[in-house]
Amino acid sequence: MEQKSAHAAIISLREELHHHNYLYYIKNSPEISDFDYDKKMAELIKLESEYPLLYDSNSPSLRVGSDLSQEFKQVSHKSPMLSLANSYSIEELRDFIDRVLRSVGRSVEFVCELKYDGTAISLNYEDGRLVNGLTRGDGVTGDDVTQNVKTIKSIPLQLKGSFPPTLEARGEIFISKKGFEQLNLAREEAGEALFANPRNAAAGSLKLQNSAQVARRPLECFVYHFVSENLPSDSHADNFAAASDWGFRVSPHYALCRSFEEIKEFINYWDEKRKELPFEIDGAVIKVDSLALREELGSTAKSPRWAISYKFKPETAFTRLVSVDFQVGRTGVITPVANLEAVQLAGTTVKRASLHNADIIEALDLHEGDMVSVEKGGEIIPKITGVDVSKRDFSSKKLKFIRMCPGCNTPLVRVEGEAAYCCPNSMNCPPQIKGRIEHFISRRAMDIEGLGSETIALLYDNKLLKDVSDLYRLEVSDLSSLERLGEKSATNIINGIAKSKEVPLARVLFALGIRFVGETVAKKLASALGSMDKIQSADLEELLSIDEIGEKIATGIISFFALDENRQLVDRLRSFGLQMEEKGGSDKLKSDKLAGLSFVVSGVFSRSRDELKEMIEAHGGKNVSSVTGKTSYLLAGDNVGPAKFEKAKKLNISIISEEQFLKLLNE
Repeated sequence: MEQKSAHAAIISLREELHHHNYLYYIKNSPEISDFDYDKKMAELIKLESEYPLLYDSNSPSLRVGSDLSQEFKQVSHKSPMLSLANSYSIEELRDFIDRVLRSVGRSVEFVCELKYDGTAISLNYEDGRLVNGLTRGDGVTGDDVTQNVKTIKSIPLQLKGSFPPTLEARGEIFISKKGFEQLNLAREEAGEALFANPRNAAAGSLKLQNSAQVARRPLECFVYHFVSENLPSDSHADNFAAASDWGFRVSPHYALCRSFEEIKEFINYWDEKRKELPFEIDGAVIKVDSLALREELGSTAKSPRWAISYKFKPETAFTRLVSVDFQVGRTGVITPVANLEAVQLAGTTVKRASLHNADIIEALDLHEGDMVSVEKGGEIIPKITGVDVSKRDFSSKKLKFIRMCPGCNTPLVRVEGEAAYCCPNSMNCPPQIKGRIEHFISRRAMDIEGLGSETIALLYDNKLLKDVSDLYRLEVSDLSSLERLGEKSATNIINGIAKSKEVPLARVLFALGIRFVGETVAKKLASALGSMDKIQSADLEELLSIDEIGEKIATGIISFFALDENRQLVDRLRSFGLQMEEKGGSDKLKSDKLAGLSFVVSGVFSRSRDELKEMIEAHGGKNVSSVTGKTSYLLAGDNVGPAKFEKAKKLNISIISEEQFLKLLNE
């Protein structure tokens, strides 16, 4: 066959297979048999192998995946992937509805949807072609899992009909109940460990390095949110209908509600009927239908003000308490974990449950061998919520919280104002040291591959690691001589350690494991202060002036750097070449008009608060979360926080409107 004829045949087969995928996976109305479909697919694969110059990254043949290993790169989201605020009672849901109605001052329509129990995905399309698929990540950047996403047959590679030229579709990747059962059955027959639940199986499958393996997992996808400047309607519900025509799989189980009673009716119906669904849900999502109103309501740093999730009451089961383990975390916090007689709960086998802290054990009045109620809500590890005292053996002993650290036998101390007990021996307690090293090398921190918890323990036990800085002293010969580590593995680990020296300041800061400093706070600190030296020497007032940093976080930072050992650790890491300064900040600025000025943004504006904050930072200004003597302006909208407003007046801080702010920016 000539290349011209082959090209025409390939194009025709691709169009046919895209069409049949749409009918089968989206419309559930196939026109041809599986046998005929497989014949067409085999013909396409044969032609594509004979004419590699006609390769297309969105060919339906790529649904089978690739055997090549892949490294996930991080890609910034076009707009943050925020998490929804949760409500667990009808009263909390009512408060949310009332807040929305008060803010907009008129009647509002809401869309109610099911809350799928899977993993979030962002799908980006240009001119109808899928260009990438990103995980939620930290909300700002996500892992590029495009090759894995392309194996999921309910995700269109090419859109149909009249679609927006640029479109982001957000959705949930999940595994159905039947698919999960078959997946675990196959793993059991192969002698592999079973997955704990469909959600974990879906999330783990999406992050496999081999897309051919992903293709063998029964992953599915529903889309539930769209971002584009060219959506056909201001109504989310109308856009749902259009999305189905574009080729997306949209759940039919949603409703447009015009009153709180209708919302409650939707929730009650699905709380009762959820067991009949072919997939797992753990609640409902309630969203403002109008996109214009969503923009008006805006978002907090963590979640949109126009949506909320309502969590169904978790399932419970009764089983017997066997024993309690006390685990030492990397910050020294002691966490009690109950060992239970195995029991089925929410479709999974439960053998362990969290007891959180000493107060919980005391409140439950737990005794050895108690029959306990176990609840599985949104947590990965279930929790004990009660005791059936009628079934207690009254000769059994009452459980007591330990007084000595199980890792180093140091007397425990109670953290002031908290329920937690801690081991104060942070520098010499083996579980804490190993925990800090495991955190340091983790993917979101220094991202050093090949070093799991077992290898860390091996290195520690062989006195090759005393703290995280010792990683940078390791040589291939140190590792290759250890059990289970050969020359090749050792070389890969050493290369990974060397590569980690390029990790930016924010991740280095997060990797240090400072209490209360997560990824988001680390980024805020790095952006606001610019160097480890400035972060290390910052006082309370300076830290409190940084957006979203409160007294608890600020005190944790100051306490960490008050210890000589921690300052010396930072110095050692600096000497090994780790990044201690923020790079490339100033060249991203549009101007320096707001340089040296700090703003507190509070209230409802014509623009979203996120947009205003971005404008402040783009012109050299700084966003702060609370009004202090160092605040330059309170940017106040409608319904400004009364406490912030009064404090600004008391401190003689300039209070400006959105219009005045724009004027200030344009001067």
